[in-house]
Amino acid sequence: MPAENSGHLAATARRRHELARSKTIRTLRELDKSGAPVSFEAVARHAGVSRAFLYTQPDLRAEIERLRDATGRAPAPAIPTRQRASDASLLARLQAANDRVRTLTEENNKLRHRLAHALGDQRAKQGGQGTGSGHGHHG
Repeated sequence: MPAENSGHLAATARRRHELARSKTIRTLRELDKSGAPVSFEAVARHAGVSRAFLYTQPDLRAEIERLRDATGRAPAPAIPTRQRASDASLLARLQAANDRVRTLTEENNKLRHRLAHALGDQRAKQGGQGTGSGHGHHG
């Protein structure tokens, strides 16, 4: 019986090991594809494996080091360009929004002024100026 049990445990350990490797490989592909910085810590966290496991796998360790060096030394050119375009786009949109707010504020002030005059004229026509309520003042 113990021999069967040890065979079962070995098979389970192999499956767990292969699952950890496949999760790590998938994580490396995802991090590389996204342009995110690669580190042993990030790979371990995203793959749900230990850093110790990563260090014991020569091929995975080499790939992590390669990607870490590639992402650590100089960012991929496409990412910063997109970010700069995004920053420029956001600044342009912010400027346009500020311009629109300024225009709407001016229009709002003009409409308030016209409304106050219209209400004043309406009160005057209704003979409401002599009530002393103070609502007829134009400000």
